[in-house]
Amino acid sequence: MAIFQTNELVSALHEVRREWREFAHRQQEGGERELPSREVIACVVKQLTGALFPMRLGPTDLRQESEDFYVAHTLDAALHDLLAQATLELRHERRRTAGELAELGGEALSRVRAFGARLPDIRRLLDSDVMAAWNGDPAARSVDEVLLCYPGVLAMIHHRMAHELYKLDLPLLARIVAELSHSQTGIDIHPGATIGPGFFIDHGTGVVIGETAVIGQRVRLYQAVTLGAKRFPTDADGNPQKGLPRHPIVEDDVVIYAGATILGRVTLGKGATIGGNVWITDDVPAGASVTQASLNARP
Repeated sequence: MAIFQTNELVSALHEVRREWREFAHRQQEGGERELPSREVIACVVKQLTGALFPMRLGPTDLRQESEDFYVAHTLDAALHDLLAQATLELRHERRRTAGELAELGGEALSRVRAFGARLPDIRRLLDSDVMAAWNGDPAARSVDEVLLCYPGVLAMIHHRMAHELYKLDLPLLARIVAELSHSQTGIDIHPGATIGPGFFIDHGTGVVIGETAVIGQRVRLYQAVTLGAKRFPTDADGNPQKGLPRHPIVEDDVVIYAGATILGRVTLGKGATIGGNVWITDDVPAGASVTQASLNARP
């Protein structure tokens, strides 16, 4: 006699899936996989990271004379895998919206080629992020330590890739890349967020940056900072309106210390300093310093 009644569980789970598909009006054609794979995307990100930084984040036995060969081989494999995942996302979206499926292959290829063409610019942006961490942290002993060890840099490697996918209208792939980083670092950056060069997240745990946030150049954040939304406008039926600007604008050279919460479409002016644990829902002028009110208690 079987210890576990798996036949009954299989039947019950089958019924739950049937109920969900009927409720969601899902009709799976041909029985093939509908959605991109987190595992494949994680492999693609690892390959692309190695191709961007071959001698530091590539294979341990790589020699410099073989660097270009490794990059060529790795890029070819990664972009082919990305193409397959992009095709799955586009097919899923078209079926969901009853769109045209005929040109999927060409559209996916065009978007992945555009993504590949952006990789040199992604590398330049990441170099600026690494240098920002090196210059901004007296504990850093080398730029190599920063690249190998800092969670903020790992988060930005993912974000720079995810943001390009987001701009190429592959939001599901972009979100998967972002969530892979979130699970590893505790840093939650929506792929829609626009972040300028020289961005440094120190320590990083608990940082949240929303979809429509706009961050300028040479900005520094510490742990547990939130750049979030204050409220969610709704339509006539009470449903949240998607895509509206609802997160902060952070101008160049702003520093935001640990635990600060900035909500809504407010602007932190150039060179402003935001102290730890403050709550901001209004604009901050350029060069201003915002800190908690202090109480001088006397006996």
